Amino acid sequence: MAAESLISSFVASPDLSVLVLMGVLLLIALRQVGSLRLQIWQVMTLGAFSVLLLGEISPQEALRAINLDVLLFLFGAFCVGEALNRSGYLAWLGSRIVSRAKNTDQLVLLVIFSTGILSAVLMNDTLAIMGTPLVLRFSRKYGVSPKLMLFALAFGITTGSVMSPIGNPQNLLIAIDGNLDSPFVTFLSSLALPTLINLLIAYAVLRLCFSREFGKKALIHSEEVISDPELAEISKKSLFLLLALITCKIILVEFLPSRDFSLSLIALLSASPILLSKRRTEVVKNIDWTTLVFFVSMFVLMESVWISGTCQELLGRMSPHLGSVPMILALSIGLSQLISNVPFVALYLPAMGTEVSQVQLMALAAGSTIAGNFLILGAASNVIILQNAEKDGETFSFIEFARIGLLISFLDAIIYFIFLLPLKTLIFL
Repeated sequence: MAAESLISSFVASPDLSVLVLMGVLLLIALRQVGSLRLQIWQVMTLGAFSVLLLGEISPQEALRAINLDVLLFLFGAFCVGEALNRSGYLAWLGSRIVSRAKNTDQLVLLVIFSTGILSAVLMNDTLAIMGTPLVLRFSRKYGVSPKLMLFALAFGITTGSVMSPIGNPQNLLIAIDGNLDSPFVTFLSSLALPTLINLLIAYAVLRLCFSREFGKKALIHSEEVISDPELAEISKKSLFLLLALITCKIILVEFLPSRDFSLSLIALLSASPILLSKRRTEVVKNIDWTTLVFFVSMFVLMESVWISGTCQELLGRMSPHLGSVPMILALSIGLSQLISNVPFVALYLPAMGTEVSQVQLMALAAGSTIAGNFLILGAASNVIILQNAEKDGETFSFIEFARIGLLISFLDAIIYFIFLLPLKTLIFL
């Protein structure tokens, strides 16, 4: 009943910012206006200009909405990813990871689980940047559908990032603002097992949807050659720095949260060997600048929706139910599509009140993260994968992603619901 009144109230008096966002979602779904083929960053930029022209957000508010920390993180990560890819070192590393895969089944399993587990440490956006050219290389090398490889990457890193406080930005926000004493222990003990089950579910759903791709002849492996040894050496230094800094961050988040440092600092320091080398121009020139434009536009549009107060009003009407695990999961998945998962978590945490349990925080982490398995805009990593794939001549549609993502996110929510709900509550259900 609460959900029905929520929907009816929105339909009765929709906000212009939300209507623009709905239009953006529709255009991203269609990606075609007459003979004009639109890219996702162009659609989002059109949405940002629309709310500015309509006066839904002022230029000053738009500038303040742009999260420089995220942009610097992405810039640094893009530099590292581009250098690793251009040098051939990334392909060499990837071939080592999948060299034991005998068929498509094992290849997809390896991609889902390796990227899923790594995303819990390296953060999902980092894996999206580095993983996209790698899985497309696997696709061409082994004759496997590029869409299957891209979806395995997208669903793997989104799902895997649930189980760590540094797997994604919203989890880090929950770990810090939720006052968790031992974030890594808490996340792993509560979410590791259901997350591993959900990684298996992602594989099962992809196997169902891409049944023709499985059961093919055995994969033929060949050694990848590092094409640019000079750039590879620089890239290795950057990768070592990235791993060392993330290790430091893990220790600080767990034991000295007051001394923690930003993700943007990690990315920029990791990129420093590249940016200080004579190869910096070719690397920086070829990073995915359109994705950075997308994020600038997304910040403006999402801030406009935030300023409208629509989501705040919806949460206010449902305040008596905000603490239940099913409600947390449902609202996290649904509203994260409207204002993105990090702003949603920032809004939801105080809305739950002062007495927030560990189970509620873990439900919020799980729901806001698996929102990325539902629609493309549910996670920044999805956009990074799509933009990088289109740069490489491959793509997937909004509908194709949603058709698979809807089932995966629904099954994910059920698994987290079962694991997070107290046993005595389940007995009475």
